[in-house]
Amino acid sequence: MKEKTSQMSRRNFLASTGALTGAALLSPTPTVWAANDTLSSPQQVKKLRVALIGTGSRGCNMWGSDLVKDYPNHLTFVGLCDNNPGRLETGKRLIGADCPTYTDFEKMMQETHPDILIVCTMDSNHHEFIIRGMELGAEVITEKPLTTDESKVQAILDAEKRTGKNCRITFNYRYSPHRVKMWELLRAGEIGELTSVDFHWYLDTSHGADYFRRWHRLVECGGSLWVHKASHHFDLLSWWIDSEPESVYALGALDHYGKNGTFRSTNCRSCPHTKECKFYFNILNNNYYKQLYVDNEQYDGYLRDGCVYRTDVNIYDKMAATIKYMNGVQVSYSLTAYSPYEGYRIAFNGTKGRIDAWIQESRPVSDKNYDEIVLFKNFNKREYFQIPFGTSGHGGGDALLKDQIFLPDVADPYKQCASLRDGALACLVGIAARKSIASGGPIKIGDLTTIKPQVQKEYLRVR
Repeated sequence: MKEKTSQMSRRNFLASTGALTGAALLSPTPTVWAANDTLSSPQQVKKLRVALIGTGSRGCNMWGSDLVKDYPNHLTFVGLCDNNPGRLETGKRLIGADCPTYTDFEKMMQETHPDILIVCTMDSNHHEFIIRGMELGAEVITEKPLTTDESKVQAILDAEKRTGKNCRITFNYRYSPHRVKMWELLRAGEIGELTSVDFHWYLDTSHGADYFRRWHRLVECGGSLWVHKASHHFDLLSWWIDSEPESVYALGALDHYGKNGTFRSTNCRSCPHTKECKFYFNILNNNYYKQLYVDNEQYDGYLRDGCVYRTDVNIYDKMAATIKYMNGVQVSYSLTAYSPYEGYRIAFNGTKGRIDAWIQESRPVSDKNYDEIVLFKNFNKREYFQIPFGTSGHGGGDALLKDQIFLPDVADPYKQCASLRDGALACLVGIAARKSIASGGPIKIGDLTTIKPQVQKEYLRVR
């Protein structure tokens, strides 16, 4: 039988945080910002004072201009900070914020006293600003990944406990409608007891290659794709499985980019091989990138159009892992960064059936306008669920995540609110994978920090 599900309303996807005017506690989990349901109109809501550090593309778009445009009654920017003064001023213009700019983070925090600090810097220094932001009295929203190694994870955990402030990780993948549908089917027991998951992610030769042009190509900056990219996927797995990871055994190699190229240059604009290189990227054709990066590279030397074959690339472009969860579920995971298409295949295997999905994120515009999930029940007919595309980035998740954070009076029916613990565990799976490859053996998550994984995932509640 075929079932078409209608586009679920935005309100139904909104979850547990809103105006950040209260807090709730579900012991032993940390607190989470909660909505103030006594404020019924935009005029009555006290605007949140927001500061942003990191005016790169993500900071200027999703956590900059989008907030100015969509939440004018709920927040106001009081400060922008970046170590590149040219990009900082360009970012202010692109964001459309009427606020001071700073190259000195301490000065910004001391002068502006934000309610919320949004961290969009290089992954490897997230911890510095998360920790100092909480110490200076701000709640923190950070882009994924939380950070890049276990010592930094522990330092952030200690700071949250010490300061009483909260750090929220922006796992927007939880909010896309087709991923929510999988969560619903699993929670409804449609395939019985979940026993294993096959999860394989494919980055194409456009998006995947882009990681090898940027600072993400260096493990010391982004923690490798095990952390920068796959932490998204590991968070989804914990959320779907409803348990926390116990151990990881992994393999990985650099087989396509970096040293594997037969020719190379520093960056595309200076390359003599543009006619023969299939990865040639003319950044000057992208006016946004030109304004933000090319026009300001004189200040820090950062080349946004770096060569994918640079010999300093030290991250993997193919990865595979076996992950064991505390409730006994086993996961077979892989990530390939040079696929001809973008998307993923996933299958949930249970005692009474299986859920299958093949999500192609780089399909032509003229193709189907829905994602399909197939439910197979043992000794029964299969069912098809066609989920209309979301209307914002990351499968429709971006707008829903931001609504949950900045709009008052919302609920969390799908348990999408991600705590610091969620962000830490998602990073720790990738960190454990790196360590497993280096050691040749499995790594236990509980050995990396003071977090002791639980059989059942811990969730946050609104008071």
